[in-house]
Amino acid sequence: MRKNFGRSVLGISLVCASVMGFSQKKEPINVIMMIGDGMGVAQVSSAFYFGNSAPNFQQFSITGFSETSSTSHRITDSAAGATALSTGQKTYKRAIGVDKDSASIPTILEQLQEKNYKTGLISLTSVTHATPAAYYAHVKDRDLHEDIATQLVPSGVNFIAGGGIKYFTKRKDHVDLLKEFTKRNYQYHTSLDLLDPKKNQIYLLADEGLPSKDEGREDFLPEMTQIALDYFEQQKQPFFLMVEGSYIDWGGHAKNANRVVQEVLDFDKTIGVVIEFVKKNPNTLLIVTADHETGGVSLGKYSEKDPTTGKIVEVPRRVQIEFNTDQHTAALVPVFAMGKNQELFSGVYPNNEIYHKIVKAIAEAGVTIK
Repeated sequence: MRKNFGRSVLGISLVCASVMGFSQKKEPINVIMMIGDGMGVAQVSSAFYFGNSAPNFQQFSITGFSETSSTSHRITDSAAGATALSTGQKTYKRAIGVDKDSASIPTILEQLQEKNYKTGLISLTSVTHATPAAYYAHVKDRDLHEDIATQLVPSGVNFIAGGGIKYFTKRKDHVDLLKEFTKRNYQYHTSLDLLDPKKNQIYLLADEGLPSKDEGREDFLPEMTQIALDYFEQQKQPFFLMVEGSYIDWGGHAKNANRVVQEVLDFDKTIGVVIEFVKKNPNTLLIVTADHETGGVSLGKYSEKDPTTGKIVEVPRRVQIEFNTDQHTAALVPVFAMGKNQELFSGVYPNNEIYHKIVKAIAEAGVTIK
């Protein structure tokens, strides 16, 4: 009698839990990875001083720092940096999706595809460039663009957006890879037009990379990110999406303060789009970080000549972007997290740990990656 009574109490408890919304079933989480290429702390700080409103960076309560060195160099490049983020293994400079011995290693995108996830990649550069390539390709050197493009065709990535048309249509082997995409149920776009949610999507909007903001690029990044999120919502499956703010890095290489500011503000605007999605879809994890810092950027005093006295004086309400170099640096980069299992991302750790933290966050939602 006591045993039956226990079973009855358990049954009533489970029914009550279900009625109250405390389901025992775990649901796979969406993962959105945003990479500000070349974005260090000073670049993030610029959004606080050059924008017209409070930056979206300010909405994060969970922050951390990532150490970015590669196995071959203290100062990494985007290839090794992104490979560490996508695979959980540090590797040598210029490597894409391979370990320090040049052996292919699975990426988080590929592993989640095996778990019935939809996947997407958005970049301002060619989609064969180092950061997006590190999520689907496996080559010894980042400059093997045509080989990387060939690997994208069978990769199964459901949503692809960026530049790089020439690596698919103006190839040394004269193969038109865009025709191969259409054979695989892809809808191909050359502008931000409507999509068919029943098909995979590929947007290629430039022969190489898209223009930078100071060269006239409009709202491609936030608008394309919104299109991708709308697309994935219609799929009724969990998804992984990587979004790259590519030209923060290029601004650092060029020592172009205006470009850095405009690209950071554009990236921050895109973060705002994603945050709104996370708020409406709390079963989503958002991580924002960088592959490395570029430019040795700092924010210092802004001075100008006083028109009355002719003396150089500090302007108290302005700051100035300064560059220590036109190359990458070894500076730690920030990590921001929001949403499901966000607390895993606080602290200071090597860049490859971000992959393992994502794997743990996914596992806690019931999806195990070996």
